[in-house]
Amino acid sequence: MNPKKICLLQGLTLLLMLPPSPAWANDPISYSAKDLVKSEERGVKSEENLTQNLELKTQNSIDLDPTLSKKSPVLQRWINEIPDVASDIKNDPSFRTRIRFGYSNFSSDPAAGFNLGVEELRVDRTRLTLSANYQMALKGDQQSWGTDLHYYLRPLGSYVNVAPVVGYRHLKNNGTSTDGLNLGFRLLLVLSRGGGSDISLTQTWVAPGSDEETGISTLSFGYALTHQIRLSTDLQRQNTKRGKDDRIGIGLEWML
Repeated sequence: MNPKKICLLQGLTLLLMLPPSPAWANDPISYSAKDLVKSEERGVKSEENLTQNLELKTQNSIDLDPTLSKKSPVLQRWINEIPDVASDIKNDPSFRTRIRFGYSNFSSDPAAGFNLGVEELRVDRTRLTLSANYQMALKGDQQSWGTDLHYYLRPLGSYVNVAPVVGYRHLKNNGTSTDGLNLGFRLLLVLSRGGGSDISLTQTWVAPGSDEETGISTLSFGYALTHQIRLSTDLQRQNTKRGKDDRIGIGLEWML
């Protein structure tokens, strides 16, 4: 037989005798890759379980008595949304609206009297407040009443604040009367927030620029006796071209 044919037959015989492909060659993914996939699946399940546990703990941590939450507006606010405490401290008024009633003593006669009013009524959510007061002597003709608007230049939560004053005032004393526009400023020093304690100095001019112009200087002190009751005192001087008149007042204020 031709030697070339003999070599060809031997080669074919060797190919037929070779075993088929190994098992690992037919496996589309190695064992190490399978282990990696299983590890990732276990990691995802662990994260899901951890998230579910955290959600359950959060739900349990706010599982409060409904009666308690209904009675506490602050708690309701915190449950619905965590407030910006820093912004609240800055913008919530450091003072409170007050209704005043008290005793007054006028130096001109002298004569005893009374005073009443509403102080620092906030207009909506602005820095604007409204005050109105009335005072008169029980004997004599001393009388004063008016309404003023204050616009505070700094955030209402500030411990020191300044406000321009615009309003109308009527004054009557010793047979003469003055009324008209009331312009000036107020300086407020808060010693304790929430109406606990404060000092204010107010300087205004009634009918400025006229012959009847009257300057009014008022120094006021306030100190809370309880959460809603406050003791207030004020010293006031009225300056006119005809002379001066002093007034001392002391009273109680109901804080709203």
